[in-house]
Amino acid sequence: MGTLPSPGTEVGKWLGFVTAVWVQCISGNNYTFSNYSDALKSLMGLTQLELNNLSVAKDIGKAFGLLAGLASDRLPTPVLLLIGSIEGLIGYGAQWLVVRQTIPPPPYWQMCVFLCMGGNSTTWMNTAVLVTCIRNFRRNRGPVSGILKGYVGLSTAIFTDLCSALFTEDPASFILMLAVVPVGVCAIAMIFLRETPPSSAAADDAESRYFGWINVAAVVIAVYLLVFDLTGDHGVIISRIFSVGLIVLIAAPAIVPAFLWFKARSASMRAANSDLEVARNQIQEPLLADSRAEENSSPAEAAENGTQAKGLRRKPGIGEDHTIWEATRRLEFWILFVSFLCGVGTGMAVMNNMGQMGLAMGYSDVSMFVSLTSIWGFFGRIASGSVSEHFLKKSGTPRPLWNAASQILMAVGYVVMAMALPGSLYIGSVVVGICYGVRLAISVPTLSELFGLKYYGLLYNVLILNLPLGSFLFSGLLAGLLYDAQATKTPSGGNTCVGAHCYRLVFVIMTFACIVGFGLDVLLAMRTRNVYLKIHMSKKLKKSGRQQQQAIKS
Repeated sequence: MGTLPSPGTEVGKWLGFVTAVWVQCISGNNYTFSNYSDALKSLMGLTQLELNNLSVAKDIGKAFGLLAGLASDRLPTPVLLLIGSIEGLIGYGAQWLVVRQTIPPPPYWQMCVFLCMGGNSTTWMNTAVLVTCIRNFRRNRGPVSGILKGYVGLSTAIFTDLCSALFTEDPASFILMLAVVPVGVCAIAMIFLRETPPSSAAADDAESRYFGWINVAAVVIAVYLLVFDLTGDHGVIISRIFSVGLIVLIAAPAIVPAFLWFKARSASMRAANSDLEVARNQIQEPLLADSRAEENSSPAEAAENGTQAKGLRRKPGIGEDHTIWEATRRLEFWILFVSFLCGVGTGMAVMNNMGQMGLAMGYSDVSMFVSLTSIWGFFGRIASGSVSEHFLKKSGTPRPLWNAASQILMAVGYVVMAMALPGSLYIGSVVVGICYGVRLAISVPTLSELFGLKYYGLLYNVLILNLPLGSFLFSGLLAGLLYDAQATKTPSGGNTCVGAHCYRLVFVIMTFACIVGFGLDVLLAMRTRNVYLKIHMSKKLKKSGRQQQQAIKS
């Protein structure tokens, strides 16, 4: 018992999930640009359009996530994490040297390359984490997606608040954290995070409880961060205490694998019955039998099925495994793709421009709005994952309906921000954060449920091409051009704009984009209703079967 838990055991699987949570705590660095964008703008003498194009360059890094998607089916998870951490170290390390003024600012195109590398680093981390964990916990995809995406949402606030507590909001120190911290965290995850065989259907209830515990820990972190942000300035001692408390809370999910380890140790001391493992393997069932039969069958059965199906390859239906070519030939894929663009594209425009939006509205310190967007984005992600899973099990409610609801709420948030009433930026940052979080958390399991898990790594990275595309359209072009049209030149060679008019037309246009996204999400829910009814019936039958087995045993 002195050795580390094997990744193939139940304890090892959950320990891997906890390290995945820690990776997500530091892989949202791509959303922190507003915290140091003003330093880059002044050092390099940039216009707002040029600064926005730098943010687009970091988001274009996600377009190269296709490489991570292709590699996810060929390389082990630790290698994906290693590539991501090294690339982030180089990309953010170069930015740190510039902001610290250790080196003079490089040519504009070179800075774009460094931001692109920093943005691309997160695609390797996120792909490694999401693909591995969704496959390990395939019967609880909603909670898995909500938790992992939720911690990504918190990562911006975690980095921002830790830096303000430890380094008094020094942008150079902040970027140094972005460069160095992910390397250490990914090194831990490389040891424990592995793909494991699916557990038995009987483990569903226990998994739900453990996910509930981790959800509670995440909510406590979010509230802890929110209280710190809303209580104003803090002294050095309070800030140091806050930092220690935050690190302890981030480590709290490790309670789950620790509990399982003690439970397994007690069971082994009572002499484990090997027949339990055999029985557990015999009752394994796929989520959708038609789409998972080959994946969960034995090698001999898979070979036999492959021989019988040779030459009889048919077009897969919705809910079955699709290759990238098969998926992109379906209307449902493009409905999901464009609706995703409307939600995350407009949300990224707000997050990338939050610094300038705050300054335009007369706020000298915009870190509050960055943290609010991050924290409420977490609540949107973690709540939507669990809530959508609950209603899927209860009544077969299609997940895209939750995306539709978020699109309408996001449109309302943009209207409020366009009106520029007192406090509207606070309301807008909260609403946009929630809805952006819902969109990210819901789309991840939706993609796997409609197009399967076999090629999920590549499909996921094709879907998130919307991040650079949305950043370019809504942040780089729309927000950048319209801001510059209202701005005046500054002596340093840049420009500035102060007043509600700076971004009003941007918000109006993004409101209409969200309305389009709402219509597409409703259409997708209608077209995939039967898939979710099948998933609902599958879960219902398995629950009934477990209850009958328990009744027989009793």
